[in-house]
Amino acid sequence: MIELLLENKELIKIIYALAIMFICAFIVLKTDRLFQLSLHRGIRYFRNAFFFYGVGFFIRYILSPYLPNYFFIFSLFEFFLVTAGFFLLYSLLWKNFEDPNKKSTSSLFNPKIFIFYLMSAVIVLLDYFWQTYYFLFLSQIIIFLIVGAISYSKYLQDKVKHKFMKQYSFAMMLSLSAWVLNALASFWFSWNLLAIIIVYLLNIIIFLLFLYGVLKFTRQR
Repeated sequence: MIELLLENKELIKIIYALAIMFICAFIVLKTDRLFQLSLHRGIRYFRNAFFFYGVGFFIRYILSPYLPNYFFIFSLFEFFLVTAGFFLLYSLLWKNFEDPNKKSTSSLFNPKIFIFYLMSAVIVLLDYFWQTYYFLFLSQIIIFLIVGAISYSKYLQDKVKHKFMKQYSFAMMLSLSAWVLNALASFWFSWNLLAIIIVYLLNIIIFLLFLYGVLKFTRQR
């Protein structure tokens, strides 16, 4: 079995990437439709997060054979991953920075979002110049720790209104676990096949949880 997996490692990566991209595309379409009906800005920023995840996985696993520079590919991948994490955080905090009564601007191109792009670019550049992944892992562990705490707090405040937050916070805690496992595997353990498969499976479960939550939420609407 191990030899079979090793022989088909590249195929496994492609299947993994396609699965994540398909889930992201479905979430983006569903949440965009929900946003058009509700005009809730948090939903729009949540949608953007999965758009960036999908693009990141496309670059890293599908487009990478056609781009010769590994560090350039991974830097792009890292930028989209980090920015997606910021969008997830902002989807919960946007009311603290925007007036809900004012007309909304673009969710991709506005001064507040440009701050996220700048922060993501700084994290990517730090990792690129130091030839490390410390800043990627540290930023994502911090972001998902905060997002998990906020989402669970929202769920506790009103369990009826924020039913989706229970599943959301669970997915965030799994995401946090995945990033911690990624960091441990990169810095303290060798990236063996078992570690890669565990991370792949965990990531697919996390994205499926988000998809299930979105489908459940849209059916209620």
